Amino acid sequence: MSRFIVAGITQIETIVKVASIPIDDTPIVSRPNSIFTAPGGDAFNESLALKWLGNDVVFMSVVGKEQNISVFNPAGREVTLNTEYILPILMDTPTEVILYDKDRNQQIFEDHKDLRQARYDMSLVEPLLPTADMVVLSNANFCRPFINAAKAAKKKIAAKIHGYFREKEQFNTDFLENASILYFSDDTLAEAPHLFIRDIASKYDPDIIILGQGSKGVMLYDKEKDIEVHFNTVKTNYVVNTAGAGNALFACFLHYYMAGDGSINAIKNALLFASYKIGYMGTSNGFMSLEQLEQWRRLIWGLNDNVGEGTR
Repeated sequence: MSRFIVAGITQIETIVKVASIPIDDTPIVSRPNSIFTAPGGDAFNESLALKWLGNDVVFMSVVGKEQNISVFNPAGREVTLNTEYILPILMDTPTEVILYDKDRNQQIFEDHKDLRQARYDMSLVEPLLPTADMVVLSNANFCRPFINAAKAAKKKIAAKIHGYFREKEQFNTDFLENASILYFSDDTLAEAPHLFIRDIASKYDPDIIILGQGSKGVMLYDKEKDIEVHFNTVKTNYVVNTAGAGNALFACFLHYYMAGDGSINAIKNALLFASYKIGYMGTSNGFMSLEQLEQWRRLIWGLNDNVGEGTR
C-alpha cells in the first residue's frame, strides 16, 4: 500500500448516450436509460480508484460554495473518500456533459466555472507531504503550488495532462518539467504518437510517459529501461461507456508501479483495470478487485509474464 496525495478537478458529470456523433438536429429525443449524472473529474476518479486498490489517499480539490459534499460518498458504495480537503471556495462546482455513441465516439462539453481563479490553502498540504509517497496532480491552475511544495519535500510527482494542445504547451510547462510520470491522451494530438513521445522525453526528461490511445490501446515510455512500446487493449467486459477509462488506467498504473512492479507489469494491470471499468456507466464506477486483476492477468498473459520485468 502506498500513500498518495491527489489534487485536481472534481466536477458533476452528465453522460448522455446518443445515436451517433455528430448528433442530429432532432429537437427532442426520448431514450430510456440514456442519461447518467454523478460526481467525476480527474482527481475524484483517481482518488476513488487508488483507494479501491487499497492505498491511503488524501483527496484535495475545490468545489462550489453551495455544493453538498455528501454526494461524493453516496450510500452503498464500498469505498469512502475523506472529504475534509475538498474546499468549497468556487462560485459553482465545475460541470461536464459527455455525449457518446455505440462506436465509442465522444463529444465533451466542459464548464469549469471560476476554477481558473481558485487558490488552494497550501497550509493544509505541507504538513501531509512528509508521509506521502507520491503527489498526483491534474494540470489545473490551483495545482501549480503543489509542485514546489512536493519538490521541497522531495516527493515524486505524477501528472495527468488534460486537454493537451501543442500551441498551449507553455501553460503546462510547470507540470511537464517537474513530473517524473506523465499521462497524456492522444485525443488532441496532431502528430504521430512515437514522435510526440520522443519529443516530450527529450524536452522534459520524465521517467515514464503514458499515452492513452482509446480503442487502440496505450503507449509506454520508460527512460530507465530505454523502451517505447505499444500495448493493444484487452477485453474483459462489454463496452458500455469509455468515459473515465484514462483516469482508471493512470491510477492503477501508479498503484502497481509504486508497489514495486516494473512499468510493464503495471501497464498490463492498468489495461485490465480500465477494460473492466468501461463496462459500467459513469466515470467513477466499475472497478476491478485485486483478485479479479490477478485472475485476468493470468488468463491473458499467462503465469510467467513477470519474467524479466524486475522492479523500478
